[in-house]
Amino acid sequence: MPVSTSTKNLLNEVGGISSFAGRFFSQWYKPRYEIAEFFRQCYVIGYKSLPLVGLTGFIMGLVLTMQLRPTMVDYGVESQIPAIVGIAIIREIGPVLTALIFAGKIGSSIGAELGSMKVTEQIDAMEVSGTNPFKYLVVSRVLAATCMLPVLTVMSDAISLYGSYLGVNIRGTTSFSLFWIQVFESLDFYDVIPAFIKTYFFGFAVGLIGCYKGYFSSKGTEGVGRSANSAVVVSSILIFIIDLLAVQITDVLGYN
Repeated sequence: MPVSTSTKNLLNEVGGISSFAGRFFSQWYKPRYEIAEFFRQCYVIGYKSLPLVGLTGFIMGLVLTMQLRPTMVDYGVESQIPAIVGIAIIREIGPVLTALIFAGKIGSSIGAELGSMKVTEQIDAMEVSGTNPFKYLVVSRVLAATCMLPVLTVMSDAISLYGSYLGVNIRGTTSFSLFWIQVFESLDFYDVIPAFIKTYFFGFAVGLIGCYKGYFSSKGTEGVGRSANSAVVVSSILIFIIDLLAVQITDVLGYN
């Protein structure tokens, strides 16, 4: 039976991404190490993403608490709001939503930046001049994204919980210390660690897909736009797939 064009394109895409990932793993540990570029990318990818991630996290915690309150009041368990919101944010909502915001901002940015360099033949010029563009452009960005997303997730979780604290006190009164005691008493070691570990895979996926789409961008400004757009779409899909696999693994290991 003949294979459809869409299936061929999907298989080509999967093969291309796998080959690109294999090239990354074969080169990231070899000299020359682009330390300065790595730290610059950490600043651009991590620090400059904090305002957007923090604002999103704050609104998420505040809205989640306000939406949850009426149901909790109906069941007479209003006092459990900090515990429930804490578990929801730490285990699932915080890491996934932060990763999606990260994919939208950083994935598109990397795809557009490298795509523009590809179109203007700057990458070809680096190869001609003897510089390894893959090490300088790709490895530094993928490593920076992998390292920075967990940090952003932790900060987003903290800001989200603070937003939840304000939400609890809009129609009630709960002291700051009591709120955090309730949150941390509801959490277990296995609530925090799996959620934190999977953010490294989220960051790696966003960085790798953004670089892949930009590095092999087609000619013209239209190709740059397509690269940025597809980087967001593909990395967002990968985030959900990784999250699904993480849930299944932790369930098999008895962490849920």
